[in-house]
Amino acid sequence: MEAGELLKKVRKIEIKTRRLSQDLFSGEYHSAFKGRGMSFSEVREYSVGDDIRNIDWNVTARFNHPFVKVFEEERELTVMLLVDVSSSEHFGTRKQLKQDMITELCAVLAFSAIQNNDKISVIFFTDRVEKFIPPKKGKSHILHIIRELLEFKPAGRKTNIAGALKYFNNAIKKKSIAFVISDFLDSNFTDALKIASGRHDLIALRIYDKREKELPSIGLVQFFDTESGKSVWMDTSNRKVRDRYFAAVRTKEAELKEVFLRSGTDSVAIATDQSYIEPLTTLFARRGR
Repeated sequence: MEAGELLKKVRKIEIKTRRLSQDLFSGEYHSAFKGRGMSFSEVREYSVGDDIRNIDWNVTARFNHPFVKVFEEERELTVMLLVDVSSSEHFGTRKQLKQDMITELCAVLAFSAIQNNDKISVIFFTDRVEKFIPPKKGKSHILHIIRELLEFKPAGRKTNIAGALKYFNNAIKKKSIAFVISDFLDSNFTDALKIASGRHDLIALRIYDKREKELPSIGLVQFFDTESGKSVWMDTSNRKVRDRYFAAVRTKEAELKEVFLRSGTDSVAIATDQSYIEPLTTLFARRGR
């Protein structure tokens, strides 16, 4: 990609996602992801309705008038984005590719994070960890992340979610907010998900294309697996073939939901042709409650 074209794309994503994070997600994000705890800030005179448990008795005795302690949230957190950059993310039949949706999601989450004084960090992964961007604050840091999302060329093609989670656990020791952004076309990551969820606040954002859920009746078609390089011919005009495919997809989705539930991982599914605003707003509101 030419430098000028890349800068235009970065700027376009920045304008859209920064506005969304300011207008839509600022309050919801803050409510959904609490800081590490409450720290003492100051004392002030007691007002009607204040919690009497917060009365500072030493100051009250000194001035012969009730004073209460004021606490504030220790806001700073580390937000980790574990981003699937495997070959299956280059698929899309509707509005955009899965990769394009992932880029925007990462950008809006990153801008929401820095508005709340949180650090942002990224792990790109395929069947290996491709790149680790350490936690940092600031607009220039986010623009660097967006450029990497647009321009990065991974060495691997397949997906290893367990490997990415293991690397994350080793790299980030302090509890953090972690978004795993993937189509989750992988297996054998249940144990790694449980371990990571026990140490961190884990959220799974599953990106999918609606065409992956069902087959159109268009005759004999050759399908390619971009990760393995294998191909298979399928007669999509055969109703039994379509029904078996649909049943397999439903089974896989049910298994994935069970994995998220048992590991204590929040999850949201987002289609490539839908807006991510409503799913994210719903997620933040649910967690805020």
